[in-house]
Amino acid sequence: MQIGIFTVGDVTTDPTTGRTPTEHERIKAMVTIAEHAEAVGLDVFATGEHHNPPFVPSSPTTLLGHIAARTSTLTLSTSTTLITTNDPVKIAEDYAMLQHLADGRVDLMLGRGNTAPVYPWFGQDIADGVPLTVENYQLLRRLWDEDVVDWQGRFRTPLKGFTATPRPLDGIPPFVWHGSIRTPEVAEIAAYFGDGFFANNIFWPASHYTRLINLYRERFEHYGHGRADQAIVGLGGQFFMRRNSQDAWNEFRPYFDNAPVYGHGPSMEDFTAQTPLTVGSPQEVIEKTLTFRDHFGDYQRQLFLVDHAGLPLKTVLEQLDMLGEIAPTLRAEFDARRPAHVPADPPTHASRLAAREAGRDLDVRAAV
Repeated sequence: MQIGIFTVGDVTTDPTTGRTPTEHERIKAMVTIAEHAEAVGLDVFATGEHHNPPFVPSSPTTLLGHIAARTSTLTLSTSTTLITTNDPVKIAEDYAMLQHLADGRVDLMLGRGNTAPVYPWFGQDIADGVPLTVENYQLLRRLWDEDVVDWQGRFRTPLKGFTATPRPLDGIPPFVWHGSIRTPEVAEIAAYFGDGFFANNIFWPASHYTRLINLYRERFEHYGHGRADQAIVGLGGQFFMRRNSQDAWNEFRPYFDNAPVYGHGPSMEDFTAQTPLTVGSPQEVIEKTLTFRDHFGDYQRQLFLVDHAGLPLKTVLEQLDMLGEIAPTLRAEFDARRPAHVPADPPTHASRLAAREAGRDLDVRAAV
């Protein structure tokens, strides 16, 4: 089980002090957060992609490339790469370049985003969101899998004898997750290609995500990639921890009440009862996170949102310290519940390279 964090990169006023960080401070803070995530033993740091205030991560590969140079074990990912409004050629080249810089510690999550105006900003129509997703991803796969591509589609100019550079590291493209909170077609794409499916398990009850994940699992098996329970699933989540549960509730309440996403809506009590948000002690976070398996089955990646709603950097780093303390327990408990035939971790560059080399060894022995 991989355990890590993701950021949406919001620049939000701290409701307890009235201070708003600058964009520069927020960007530098995300780098510090990623470095600290590695230091406390987490597995993954992922960043969103946004092109509008109050968010700053408009260039995920720039941010992740910088973090790659400052880390050595952390898997670097995205919590959305916009497959609809980015050119597939640019995605293919940018993430292959990042692969080389990070020595393979890279995967990415494709999604359509949650900001409708981003479509016209990049010359697209939101009504074409699903067709763009399908066509762009089909082209992206070919650009990674084929050295020379001839292609013609509906949404971009044709390609004739085109080679994306650099080529994927060791000939192995980054592993792809498909993120969705509502779209069955995205689950179908992930299943068809045998990719991972990520449900950003934050805002709605478990029953909402269960339908999408079950669809993905069924179609994963239908396309011959393995049994349904072997499909590669990732989940989002969020928490706020203090050693004493009531201290967590008291400290986080003003941030929750004023958060751009869910502030001035349901009470924190109602929201924690109805969604995966956990506010409390480390043991309470462990106990609630382990219930995710009851709803969604065995899964391979758990990412938490911890640096949002105006929380100061010092507080975020303290949250990471506590997550680092409970991560070994979470991994051990999930592993103890997981059947032997179900993957414990998602594919990595190293594991896929090892599998390919093992296959070659088998071919050689068979030939002899």
